[in-house]
Amino acid sequence: MTSRLTRRRVLAGAAATTTASFATMARGAPPEAQKITPALVEAAKKEGKLSWYTSVDLPVAEKVAKAFEAAYPGISVKVERSGAERIFQRIGQEYQSKIYNCDVVNSSDAAHLIVWKRASMLAAFLPEEVIASFPKEHYDPDGMYASWRVTLSPIAYNTQLVKAEEAPKGFNDLLDPRWVGKIVKAHPGYSGTIMTATQQLSRDLGWGYFEKLAKQKIMQVQSAADPPKKVAQGERAVMADGAEYVVSLFKARGEPIEPVYAVEGTPLVTGPSAILARSGNPNAARLFYAWSMSAPAQQMNVDVGGLRSVHRGVKDRPDRLKLADIKTLREDAAAVADQADAIKARYLKLFKV
Repeated sequence: MTSRLTRRRVLAGAAATTTASFATMARGAPPEAQKITPALVEAAKKEGKLSWYTSVDLPVAEKVAKAFEAAYPGISVKVERSGAERIFQRIGQEYQSKIYNCDVVNSSDAAHLIVWKRASMLAAFLPEEVIASFPKEHYDPDGMYASWRVTLSPIAYNTQLVKAEEAPKGFNDLLDPRWVGKIVKAHPGYSGTIMTATQQLSRDLGWGYFEKLAKQKIMQVQSAADPPKKVAQGERAVMADGAEYVVSLFKARGEPIEPVYAVEGTPLVTGPSAILARSGNPNAARLFYAWSMSAPAQQMNVDVGGLRSVHRGVKDRPDRLKLADIKTLREDAAAVADQADAIKARYLKLFKV
């Protein structure tokens, strides 16, 4: 479709509408660590609102927004939730039209942040707690973004439809004829989680894996949050990919779903957040961003949202495997940034959706 923006076009178009002052921002010295000060809180309350674009599942996003509003009464959060790829398209189109609605953005495709940084669309802001408690590989040295969340894209199965001993142990097991017509998977053209997972699997297993998987009469859905729902509801016995945090939440409330961490390795997906350089509510944006990286907010992500966190002070849920005990595939956001359009085109050709 001609209306859709490739990453290259977003980069070129956004850069053309971004002033030189913002371009200079991305090339300057690393910013100083920032605290949540009374002055910042007061300035944020004067603005009184912010708009948060996120690809995290809507119930989780709404809980995060309400927790912030409770912590800072008088500041409202407008949640704009969609798939990461749709958010990327929307922000690119808005910037080309000189519309700057988004204050803080969170994407399940870390490559988006790389593209936005290249286009000088992000504001530098590095919370003190990020420097103190996040591993260096989980925040941009120029202070443009940091990993607000981490998740995985595992296999999962319905425990009422599949016996544990008969469940697939890895991705290649999904190619067995017995799974024909019984698998659901999400789409890399909509979901950043699935885009990231697709890049990792095509790199490590080869596109031949997807060529064979496409012949299994897959139920194709959009969001990474959708496959766990289809499996839990019994519409499909197995999911080939999807958001681990949704699987975790469903399992915790007694739904018949069980994750499988593949023998080949499970795709690891970071979900960075950033402040948009053209934010109309810059103080509220900074306050929300800094709060979202704090230990209490990150612990809430884990306990209430089922997500994972790299914050050193946050404890993982006791009802699931620790991240360190799971074999994961290597995330390469820079490769996704450069290959995403080609990945989507090849995927569409194989799955014909």
